Amino acid sequence: MTPTGKWRSSILRIYWDDQEQPSVECPVGDFFACGWNKYAQVSSLAVCVNPGSAFNCYWPMPFRKRCRITMENRDVDPMTLYYQIDYALDSVPDECAYFHAQFRRTNPLPLKQVYTILDGARGKGHYVGTYMAWGVHTTGWWGEGEIKFYFDGDKDYPTICGTGTEDYFCGSYNFENQTTKQYQEFTTPYAGLAQVIRPDALYQSQMRFGLYRWHINDPIRFESELEVTIQALGWRSHGRYNPLQDDIASVAYWYQTLPTAPFPKLPENDYLEVI
Repeated sequence: MTPTGKWRSSILRIYWDDQEQPSVECPVGDFFACGWNKYAQVSSLAVCVNPGSAFNCYWPMPFRKRCRITMENRDVDPMTLYYQIDYALDSVPDECAYFHAQFRRTNPLPLKQVYTILDGARGKGHYVGTYMAWGVHTTGWWGEGEIKFYFDGDKDYPTICGTGTEDYFCGSYNFENQTTKQYQEFTTPYAGLAQVIRPDALYQSQMRFGLYRWHINDPIRFESELEVTIQALGWRSHGRYNPLQDDIASVAYWYQTLPTAPFPKLPENDYLEVI
């Protein structure tokens, strides 16, 4: 798929079988792990983004009756879209679940609140991936927060609790190149820091990051429900945590049985716009 125009203004939706509720609803750039309207190469098993702005998706998407894929252009300017969809007509096992992807954005995150990547997922399934477009509003390190997976009756404590944002995305120690002492982009089959947007000392004033993690070999399975959150934490003086009020957007990717619970309504275009 190769869209022109503003990627956050182009909304991808996928509907399975007889559902009126989409199981995939996401700005096209974020779905393909490029949420900041700037090209970044992504070389992973599930998604590849290649020169120039060629979006390729390899998530398996089985369906039993029919599939409907739509693109909505919310921008005032026209969008040109080139695409190719490959599929095979074959039997689908009874236990096979349906692919889902849901976008969210909070800007700024309210003070001392956790960021919700996914909640309200109801059914049996497995979680397979996270993409995050993280815009930092402060100086210093921003990735000390823990990702948490609550499922199947978890209340106060999650079944899975991470050790830090960069650890979840398979990096370490600030994603720092130990030679240059700068952030180091990387893209691998299962995880990456594919995008680092650095200030230019003029209009581009904020640090922005694009990160992905695919749970292909390590899916997170749930029987009835799933919620995923992540803390936004940095450091302040005297070794104290600094709750951040950053610009955070995400895409959650998972498989589950139907029906799909209604998604939160997408924000208006001005709220989605990258500025």
